[in-house]
Amino acid sequence: MNYDWSVVWQYRQMLLDGIGITIVLTVLTMLVAVPGGILLALMRLSSKPWLATGATAFVELFRNLPLILVVYWAFYVMPIVSGIEFSAFTTGLLALCLNVSAYNSETFRAGIQSIRKGQTEAAVALGFSRSQAMFKIILPQAWRRVLPVLASTWVSLFKDTSLVSVIAVGELAHAAMTIRSQTFRVLEMLTAMAVIYWMLGYPQAKLVDWIREKYKVKE
Repeated sequence: MNYDWSVVWQYRQMLLDGIGITIVLTVLTMLVAVPGGILLALMRLSSKPWLATGATAFVELFRNLPLILVVYWAFYVMPIVSGIEFSAFTTGLLALCLNVSAYNSETFRAGIQSIRKGQTEAAVALGFSRSQAMFKIILPQAWRRVLPVLASTWVSLFKDTSLVSVIAVGELAHAAMTIRSQTFRVLEMLTAMAVIYWMLGYPQAKLVDWIREKYKVKE
């Protein structure tokens, strides 16, 4: 079998463009999914049953559906049902945001519930409203507790963006598979894709380890 690794260099710009879209997808998803997760967590902890029930239904739906199914549904079914059709990139971003927001909400809910209730009561006794206590005392502490988990979610999301390649979003996986189909260099392109993902993911994984060690909570 003859190998031709020059194909990787030959199509480097296409791969770089794919890397760029992968990073953009990841960043935009987290920019939406972090505040979305906080909002859903607060809704689930609300004393209003209709609010808590609605948030719970949303979270349990999207947390238990495979991401690729959400991608397909948003791309193929939503335009038929609603008449609204988005670009492949926007559809992929929407599916990622729905899925990751649901996961983030559980991360934040666990972080909020890990804070002793006595802190809220003490804040109220000092003249804070319960909303002020939540945003000024509870959430800052919860954020520190959930930061390592969110960092791990980022690394996982970075790889999961490859799933939107099935609807022709031109991120790294889609770019590599396109080059493979054009050049018939299966081994070279799949190996290159694996190496690129590893080179991008390994430093992030080490950063997560550092964050986990730096911000670990000691009771």
